[in-house]
Amino acid sequence: MTNKEFAKRRKRLLSSMGPESIAVIPASPERQRNRDVDHPYRPDSDFFYLTGFPEPEAVAVLIPGRRVGTKRAQYILFCRERDAQMETWHGRRTGLEGARERYGADDAFPINDIDEILPRLMENKTRVYYAMGAHETLDEKMIGWLKEVRKKERNGIKAPIEFASLDHLVHEMRLFKSRAEIGHMRKAAKISARAHCRAMQICQPGMMEFQIEAELVHEFMKHGCRSAAYPSIVGGGENGCILHYTENESKLVDGELLLIDAGAEYHNYAADITRTFPVNGTFSPEQRALYQLVLDAQRAAIAKVKPGNHWNQPHDAAVRVLTKGLVKLGLLKGEPAKLIKEGAYRRFYMHRTGHWLGMDVHDVGDYKIDGKWRLFEPGMTLTVEPGLYIAQGSKGVAKKWWNIGIRIEDDVLVTADGHEVLTSGAPKEMDEIEALMAGTKRPNNRRTR
Repeated sequence: MTNKEFAKRRKRLLSSMGPESIAVIPASPERQRNRDVDHPYRPDSDFFYLTGFPEPEAVAVLIPGRRVGTKRAQYILFCRERDAQMETWHGRRTGLEGARERYGADDAFPINDIDEILPRLMENKTRVYYAMGAHETLDEKMIGWLKEVRKKERNGIKAPIEFASLDHLVHEMRLFKSRAEIGHMRKAAKISARAHCRAMQICQPGMMEFQIEAELVHEFMKHGCRSAAYPSIVGGGENGCILHYTENESKLVDGELLLIDAGAEYHNYAADITRTFPVNGTFSPEQRALYQLVLDAQRAAIAKVKPGNHWNQPHDAAVRVLTKGLVKLGLLKGEPAKLIKEGAYRRFYMHRTGHWLGMDVHDVGDYKIDGKWRLFEPGMTLTVEPGLYIAQGSKGVAKKWWNIGIRIEDDVLVTADGHEVLTSGAPKEMDEIEALMAGTKRPNNRRTR
């Protein structure tokens, strides 16, 4: 992503803020994992979307129309200064000059000086854009800065009278992906699809779920994704019926299915793929019947992703296919239309058919506008992920269906004339999956690529 891309975003936001306003956007704080060890750092998505700045202890400030002399000064970045000793211990810092030269800040100040400088920037501003409640430490500082400005009212300095969240403005921008963003998402999708293929090829009965997860992570990192976009779900058999199963510690059993919900993050953009396949490489008749039903539902849902259709149409299409199929298989009894109205399908399909996708795996953006489902427009990206989950002991269900959990998920871009499936590199036709898993075997009988 180039500086020009981030500058374009800031310019658009500045033009939406209005005069006499100021926006304060903090980076996310570092989070402690355990004593003396932090979690790997990832910037807040809104902050990174506007700045591209990757370091902690930073605050971006946007002030429409601000100039210092003849110099434009609308974008200010508070960040850490260069420090040779700290950099020896913890790695290089960008510093103030780097913030200006590498990240396009009009001006940069030490983060330790923010208490002195920011109240002055708030003077005579009517509105402050700040997400109160998201950053506890900065919330307290913001209240203190406001009090400081109010103390100067007798000197003719006005204090802000309105606080507003930037969420609606920024999240509406983030909902529509630029060409550069789509490029990153295609890359994340391609790498994630490779990882799912690797998992299919390496899988065999007796392996542990975490061994499959290790193969996914290996493929992510091998191709430049330093982390998964979310904790990977690797659930064999009954674990595949747990929607957000992440323990990944059970042994894979011959004759059962393995459900993998995993995606890589590439330059802070997420992929999100789910594939389900037989541990031994061959679908049983019952698995095949349910799998085909989920695949048909997904196809029907994806077909509804196009400009002019609304958000809920893919879900409605998936529900219709699933309900009719469950009646045909004897897992539901009654008229499909009535069963849909009653929500009878929720016994086996209890989640929605998708979500927005972008910098966050469950990305930002309104699903409804003025109480009505939002219409699809080019540049939006979403997941399409119907499923069926028949847990062990399901009352009134024959045992042959128990412990079958199936979800098929792809990432879909809305285009000018329809859609593009970004994750098509991960096979989902049963014959393709079985053929991939039946590839050349190593002497130790483990399948290879």
